[in-house]
Amino acid sequence: MATGDVKLIGSWASVFVMRARIALNLKSISHEFLQETFGSKSELLLKSNPVYKKMPVLLHADKPVCESNIIVQYIDEAWSSSGPSILPSQPYDRAIARFWAAYIDDKWFISLRSILTAQREEEKKAAIAQVEEGNAILEKVFIDCSKGKTFFNGDHIGYLDIALGSFLGWLRVIELDANHKFLDETKTPSLAKWADRFCNDPSVKPLIPETTKLAEFAKKLFPKPQA
Repeated sequence: MATGDVKLIGSWASVFVMRARIALNLKSISHEFLQETFGSKSELLLKSNPVYKKMPVLLHADKPVCESNIIVQYIDEAWSSSGPSILPSQPYDRAIARFWAAYIDDKWFISLRSILTAQREEEKKAAIAQVEEGNAILEKVFIDCSKGKTFFNGDHIGYLDIALGSFLGWLRVIELDANHKFLDETKTPSLAKWADRFCNDPSVKPLIPETTKLAEFAKKLFPKPQA
């Protein structure tokens, strides 16, 4: 597949763009990454996603595909003969992976983001407790889905790995902000080991932003109120 046939509109710091980039790497799809400028939206982005006006957008032969999880599924289906399958092979396992990916976005992520947006210390503590509760749930999900193997998807990175793993760069930043470690071998031993394996996978490692660079970007995205 020629690079010109596949383009991805997004930002290096976006969790959701990260998902599409990982999926493209897993499938060894040559592509052009079109970087958006912080604080503005390009004409191409607005034209390609006129409904939500947000990234990521995958352009495949100039046809746009929007929304991160939909893009990951599309990549898996469009290049089914390239690289490992991203979605599980069995219908029930696919349904379970989609269910927990939705949980990550609709509940777990909301709690995680609340740590950075909290205005008062008690709000931050409540958000940390919610994330910890979610981590305990996801620890069990990993044990159930992985069936003793390396990733949620088994022997290689899959749909649910991408859904959760895309947050790991930001999780490091939030750990620094909250002075609290979320994934450790005491409370979530399986997830802690999984996170290390995920971040060091050749398809993922080059995409994980430097923590200091991401922390500086977080200050723009989530400015603290002046004293």
